[in-house]
Amino acid sequence: MPKLKTRKAAAKRFRATGSGKIVRRKPFKNHLLEHKSSSKKSNMSKMAVVHERDEENVRLMLPYL
Repeated sequence: MPKLKTRKAAAKRFRATGSGKIVRRKPFKNHLLEHKSSSKKSNMSKMAVVHERDEENVRLMLPYL
């Protein structure tokens, strides 16, 4: 069996937790932060779990995750 290639774009965006869930960063935290409240920015800093419907696609892109 040949080795499977990892989608590098996906590898930079997702990682697995210890229990096997896939986590991602939340959007809207890159620029234009001046008018956003501290609580909103703090909440966007936390990691989010990938939705169960998208999880299969992510796992196909990351075969060794």
